[in-house]
Amino acid sequence: MKKHTKYNTEVTGAEAVILALLDEQVTDIFGYPGGAIMPVYDALYDYMDQLNHYLVRHEQGATHAAQGYSRVSRKTGVVLATSGPGATNLITGIADAQIDSTPMVCITGQVHSHLLGTDAFQETDVVGISMPVTKWNIQVTKAEDIAPAIAKAFYIASSGRPGPVLVDITKDAQFGKTTYKYEKCESIRSYFPCPKVKDEDVLKAAELINNAQRPYILCGHGVLLSGAEKQLLAFAEKANIPVASTLLGLGAFPPKHPLYVGYLGMHGNYGPNLLTNECDLLIAIGMRFDDRVTGNVSKYAKQAKVVHFEIDPSEVNKIIPADAAVLGDAKEALELILPKIKVTKHTDWLKRFEDCNTIEFEKVIKHAVNPTSDKLLMAEVIDKFHKLSEGNAIVVTDVGQHQMITSRYYKPNIPNYFVTSGGLGTMGFGLPAAIGAKVALPNTEVVTVLGDGGFQMTIQELGTIMQSNIAVKILVLNNNFLGMVRQWQQLFFDRRYSFTEMKNPNFVAIANGYNIKGKKVTERKDLSEALQEMYESKEAYLLEVVVENEENVFPMVATGASVAEIRLE
Repeated sequence: MKKHTKYNTEVTGAEAVILALLDEQVTDIFGYPGGAIMPVYDALYDYMDQLNHYLVRHEQGATHAAQGYSRVSRKTGVVLATSGPGATNLITGIADAQIDSTPMVCITGQVHSHLLGTDAFQETDVVGISMPVTKWNIQVTKAEDIAPAIAKAFYIASSGRPGPVLVDITKDAQFGKTTYKYEKCESIRSYFPCPKVKDEDVLKAAELINNAQRPYILCGHGVLLSGAEKQLLAFAEKANIPVASTLLGLGAFPPKHPLYVGYLGMHGNYGPNLLTNECDLLIAIGMRFDDRVTGNVSKYAKQAKVVHFEIDPSEVNKIIPADAAVLGDAKEALELILPKIKVTKHTDWLKRFEDCNTIEFEKVIKHAVNPTSDKLLMAEVIDKFHKLSEGNAIVVTDVGQHQMITSRYYKPNIPNYFVTSGGLGTMGFGLPAAIGAKVALPNTEVVTVLGDGGFQMTIQELGTIMQSNIAVKILVLNNNFLGMVRQWQQLFFDRRYSFTEMKNPNFVAIANGYNIKGKKVTERKDLSEALQEMYESKEAYLLEVVVENEENVFPMVATGASVAEIRLE
């Protein structure tokens, strides 16, 4: 095998792609070969001892795997795909990465440059198609432009508010010759990824915080992206402020900490939603006031002043007006404000959250985790798994009822150990994202929780697990419905279950077909042992649990409702 000693030597454009990835310290790639990217795959053949390539079964699977890889490792995920349908199959995953601020570099092959615009075989304008869902993209038609484009791509993807980028390389550029040199990109004129925190903004925010009687911290994904978990903890403890998390912010604050009050959103905890409309100061850190958090914006926290810590200026005042905005990296901003925060107590205010938690436990949680019915419930399955793993496993979910249940009853102890599709809500995300997470952290247990619907959208990625021997644990909660849609049909469409009931295959038999062990559980007496067998398996394992087919997820904030109108039943 060749080693990378190619500086200032003539190489093909295709080899320049591989060398540039090595210079960016890339070790793992997710991809699928095809005609227009074949020169790059040919070059990769000589570097297989330095770059691990994981052959997915669909290009969308490559993007989700790269996302899972990035989310748990805090590195930039890398994807390879061919032109035409190969490139268009990436779009869903790219859009998902864009809205959830996940750094990813997608490299696609393209037809020869002289064929561009002629509707050649497997030609699509992937730059035009991907422009709305990428942080940046570029088409390269000359071999000498490949290394600079890849350097720029990695810098843009990982700097400031992260996101996906796409580099489209024509086939003649891959075949062309160039003298290889690599300069890591560290700045781009007119691109300012991280605003400098201003002292006057910090002082204004500190004044509001120090004068508040009922302050409330909402922490989001930005805390995890900046690595600001310790700074957030110190800030909350000094001022004795309750902390709630967004869906993507789960794990940013210790779940067992007395100041942690739960998570926000349509199916979040009762107190964190209800008391949003009772606080006198909202302190939003690395979150963007998504509609699933705010509910009806016209009724959202009208009584409160708002302090917004945010790296992306476009997010400030976009949904909720801020009385004080601190622009910049969350870690830096929290370090600067901490000395200016007074030591305070908010005993009565914290007691309000405790009272709400008691109400939620009595009305919802107690019955969900210890049901009296014969049928298994999703909540009791996840609760038992949480206790088994003690919150130390990486859990990756798909999208739907099981996602909301998992986010409620699985409490990750370690930052970045809860991975899900938030802003886009992509069914099919879970299985390939879990593959990427396991590749990134092979010595950590990775369990993906799937619904029967989403599982079948990317079920073919069981082949990736088989071929690359990836020890992902798969927990399928099977209610034979598209559960989230069915819940809405029950509550708001008079139980008119229009095309949400599913006739499912034998999931265990399918897993066995991919040489993956599996088991199906239908009775409560078998659940604990089966969960332990799955969790302790040294190899990939699928556990299907048949659950109540009309179980609903509560609490719930209905569309158009205020967060204060959260329903417990």
